[in-house]
Amino acid sequence: MGNVGLLYVGAVLFINGLMLLGKVDPRGACLLNLFVGALQVITPTVLIITANGDTNAILNASGLFLFGFTYLYVGIGLITGVDTTGVGYFSLFVAVMALAYAFANYQVLDNRPFAVIWLYWAFLWFLFFLLLGLKREHLTAYTGWVTAIQGWVTGAIPAFLLLTGYWQGWNQNLIAIIMIVFGVVVFGALWPLTRRGHRTPARAGSTGGETIAAH
Repeated sequence: MGNVGLLYVGAVLFINGLMLLGKVDPRGACLLNLFVGALQVITPTVLIITANGDTNAILNASGLFLFGFTYLYVGIGLITGVDTTGVGYFSLFVAVMALAYAFANYQVLDNRPFAVIWLYWAFLWFLFFLLLGLKREHLTAYTGWVTAIQGWVTGAIPAFLLLTGYWQGWNQNLIAIIMIVFGVVVFGALWPLTRRGHRTPARAGSTGGETIAAH
């Protein structure tokens, strides 16, 4: 059930990345944020209720609320047009907790690929903090690209491979190493590319006000 939710986390990250890049209208993105946000609150609730006291299962499910609340926060913000500072600072909380979940996946759950994926999410949500909480709008394009790419790399692709059973048959240490190398190379290369002669796109969710946008 959690893998199904992860698939749609990939979808909403991809759409929100495109929104930050000015390719998707915020009004069109807000509904998907609300749908996936609701899914990511219902899913962990069901998983925890049916865990029968399995502490590892509860630990795994508990992290999903971080995403569910983020997407609901963003979706409601896009509808109401509220200032983004609140969701920005909530993103800082998520980034810090993502580091803790990365450690838990590595040390407690012995799941190295998802330890790396949680590090990806910690980096992404820290970018959301900088962009939405601290209003560092020069990061809009970079954050948009990182968000869209992470939608596939941390959401859609792992979820599909898990659902089809292929993920479990591969060397988990190798997957983790490949993801580390990919993240460092791709996100490192994106930085100068998005700085070079880039014009900041129209601010998502605004009419000349603040960016409402995007995770």
